[in-house]
Amino acid sequence: MNVTPLPVLAPRISGLLATFYALGTILGAGIYVLIGKVAAEAGLFAPLAFALAAGVAALTGLTYAELAARYPRAAGAALYVQRGFGNTRLTLVAGMLVLTTGVVSAATLANGFAGYLAVWVVLPDALVTSTLIIALGLIAAWGVAESVTLAALITLIELGGLLLIVAVTGERSLARLPALWPTLIPGADFLALGGILSGAFLAFYAYIGFEDTANLAEEVREPQKNVPRAILWSLLIATALYLVVALVAVIGLPLDTLTRSRAPLADLYTAATGRAPTVISLISLVAVINGALIQIIMGARLLYGMAREGWLPAALAQLHPVRRTPLVATALITGIILLLAFLPLVSLAKFTSFIILLVFVALHIALLRIKTREARPAGVRVYPRMIPFAGLLATLSLLGWQVRSLLAA
Repeated sequence: MNVTPLPVLAPRISGLLATFYALGTILGAGIYVLIGKVAAEAGLFAPLAFALAAGVAALTGLTYAELAARYPRAAGAALYVQRGFGNTRLTLVAGMLVLTTGVVSAATLANGFAGYLAVWVVLPDALVTSTLIIALGLIAAWGVAESVTLAALITLIELGGLLLIVAVTGERSLARLPALWPTLIPGADFLALGGILSGAFLAFYAYIGFEDTANLAEEVREPQKNVPRAILWSLLIATALYLVVALVAVIGLPLDTLTRSRAPLADLYTAATGRAPTVISLISLVAVINGALIQIIMGARLLYGMAREGWLPAALAQLHPVRRTPLVATALITGIILLLAFLPLVSLAKFTSFIILLVFVALHIALLRIKTREARPAGVRVYPRMIPFAGLLATLSLLGWQVRSLLAA
């Protein structure tokens, strides 16, 4: 009896598209939504909070780059935990935690979408958010090449928006920088350090997304080379933009205005130019859409990969025979995001940061164990053990500070 093979994910994504995919979800999740919230925690030291978060993200990015090259498969973090610990229950927990961060992140971005749309037209938040999420779910089901190409095009618009902010505010802000520089550097004040650490914990959310690329590994051409490059280049570009934009934001707007704003970059544009923030508001809307779309794509691939490995119901591994997209998984992810999208934005972001840091702790440990037990694979770039060890210490420190802050509250 002839058995027709089940359709499988197809490698349709180039290395360049993979990089834009990673960069798009990082940018959409960060500056456009949370810059004011980070400033509320860290004050004028918000750029330092972003720099600290960038350091933790960079160490984790190197760990992800090596793991993705060793095991270029769709299950991503769940697969890495399985290879590191050999415990299916722990693997399932890790996969569900990553999935949680994806859907909560998309819900956070959909939540923030209404704030920028209000610059144009005021509509009920529930209507705006629900329509957006359903539309993005349909795009994700359309096809991976099509949806990732769309995400890449939107990423170019996001980059343009951030560069526009730097262009219209940079000269004025840089002219004031020498006089304000002493106020941007904390002394030995413990309260200032506490604010920076709290801001860094929230700012870390702005870097979430680079790890999503690992779940696309089976759909990226030459994944052992292109997936690590996409992760590291996206982090490098995002960090450079974040630091510059955070700097001009704390210089260009009064701190109380920045921390209260629902559309901080729009307000920054108006303060710098005296003009209505039409262009930057539209770009911000597009950026938020991109971040949410990419999280839906990631979540569906994670469910697909885990189901194919036998860790979740087989129905989630079903693919459309032509589009090669996991329709059941995409529909489930979209529905969960709809349920979560009406929670407070800062609460969602802090929850996401906490959960993903837990996952990153597990992955640093997993890579250390893998390095001890497995031979160096041919054709894969590996990093010294100091990298995952330093990443482990950094993520534990950031987690520990947040737990301390919660207990002290």
